[in-house]
Amino acid sequence: MPGGRRIAAVTDAHFDVAAGECLALIGESGCGKSVLASALLGLLPANAQAAGEARLGELNLLAADERTLARTVRGRMVGLVPQSPAAHLTPVRTIRSQLEETVGALTDARERTAVRAAAEAAAERAAFPTDHLGLHPHELSGGLAQRAATALALVGDAPLLLADEPTTGLDRDLVDHTVDELRRHVDDGRRALLVITHDLAAAERIADRVAVMYAGRIIELTDAKRFFGTPGPRHPYSRGLLQALPDRAFTPVPGMPPELGDLPDGCAFAPRCDRVTDACAVRPPTIDGVACHQPHVPERLRA
Repeated sequence: MPGGRRIAAVTDAHFDVAAGECLALIGESGCGKSVLASALLGLLPANAQAAGEARLGELNLLAADERTLARTVRGRMVGLVPQSPAAHLTPVRTIRSQLEETVGALTDARERTAVRAAAEAAAERAAFPTDHLGLHPHELSGGLAQRAATALALVGDAPLLLADEPTTGLDRDLVDHTVDELRRHVDDGRRALLVITHDLAAAERIADRVAVMYAGRIIELTDAKRFFGTPGPRHPYSRGLLQALPDRAFTPVPGMPPELGDLPDGCAFAPRCDRVTDACAVRPPTIDGVACHQPHVPERLRA
């Protein structure tokens, strides 16, 4: 940053995701979710530095050079379903031409008929109607643009799909349809899915496990059924997110998230927490998947 100042946009991010599984990474806007996605794909800005390991098979994504990322990782090992897909589609070319170009780059298909067939097969896997392949992006609805982006992500048969806010701007019916389609591509056991979202209803519908991020740190990682059902999340922030939903208490989390360049000492959530104690002046360790000095304890364990 200007003046030589450094900001830790993502820290202490420990998680895994297996083939056949969906992990939902949730949290308020600005908490670092999309920065994490950019790090995995080597798309961080030039002034950013990444440390640690992000292993996909034998490859450490954080240590890979641009040539490896461009020729081995993007599209082939990690398929990206982007936020605002219409903004990532080339506006002056048809969906067919973009799919066929991707097929030519990521597969062995070279003959015109083979490339065309592979592009149509990718469209069908993403539930994109083949009779719309001749359309340009501006001629598509939000839902169809999302399916087109998903089709592009599926071309290379990548073992990891990374969906960054895939339901942004969609109405509820399209949100449900989109996450159901993404889930379908994981249930065959060949792919893992990392969904980054602030839509908790979508996360509940699609995820096997949930990771909650706050101020650049994963503060809770747990089973989705436990998180959304019984006994519920253990971190006070996670519980606050759920209670803010219209179909629950509809009570917002008090206060505002801290600036990453001006984090409080100790627990970053302490200024907004109703369970704060003197212990919260020290940064909490992550124990049993929760980074909190005063986590909620299920009644059966308290007894």
